[in-house]
Amino acid sequence: MKAAVFQMNSGIDPAANARALEQAIKEAAARGADMLFAPEMSGQLDQSRERAATKVTAEVDNPVLALAREAAAKRGIWVHLGSLPLKSERGDRWVNRSFVIDGTGEIKARYDKIHLFDVDLAAGESWRESSTYQPGERVVAVDTPWGRLGLAICYDLRFPDLFRAMSNAGAVIFAVPAAFTVPTGKAHWHVLLRARAIEASCFVVAAAQAGRHEDGRETYGHSLVIDPWGEILLDLGPEPGLGVAELDLNRVQEVRSRVPALANRRPIPADIELG
Repeated sequence: MKAAVFQMNSGIDPAANARALEQAIKEAAARGADMLFAPEMSGQLDQSRERAATKVTAEVDNPVLALAREAAAKRGIWVHLGSLPLKSERGDRWVNRSFVIDGTGEIKARYDKIHLFDVDLAAGESWRESSTYQPGERVVAVDTPWGRLGLAICYDLRFPDLFRAMSNAGAVIFAVPAAFTVPTGKAHWHVLLRARAIEASCFVVAAAQAGRHEDGRETYGHSLVIDPWGEILLDLGPEPGLGVAELDLNRVQEVRSRVPALANRRPIPADIELG
């Protein structure tokens, strides 16, 4: 499998982001890629809920999704649209939703981000992702021509139980689109992604946002492709761009035969003995 990874600097205008995605899909297909991976919030990255709300749509009306499907069909390439903010079908809040689109433009899978970042910091600063977004309720792994693909988004990376569930379901590749901040990216991005690859003997494809954005935030970049042994096959550094990496899916079974951690897994007892 030849995977193209699009490292974006998304702004507040969905139309401009859609054009950038369309160009990336065109370039990826020209470079012989089988699938393009895009980052979290590919279609709209905006810290201002009031401003963003004027452009957040229902899935059926989303212009970025429509253009990505059209471009995928035109180029005959699969696309993992990292995520879009969308109006939820289940309530007043939004969802952070990723899509897997096949080479005919059909949606093969949807995944709503399960883990939301809620924190109160010692300095008095608070983040409440759950005030804007509803958490997802389903673990998703989808069949592709190259193997089963497990879907996660950004903060999900910190919860290995999710990745265990996906590998138990037969995933051989994890997609982890993200918009990591610079401080947490420097501290944790590489080590967590390598750990998830090593634990499950899976490939990881992590498309990221990069640089200083129109809404004022700064993201870490360093989109990665990692093999099942934890080797980094591609690191796009801190600037926006597009890279291509070759995934040899035979490597999954090779690594699993050397370190049969998945085969040796056992259910963890619910009871805890306290000494």
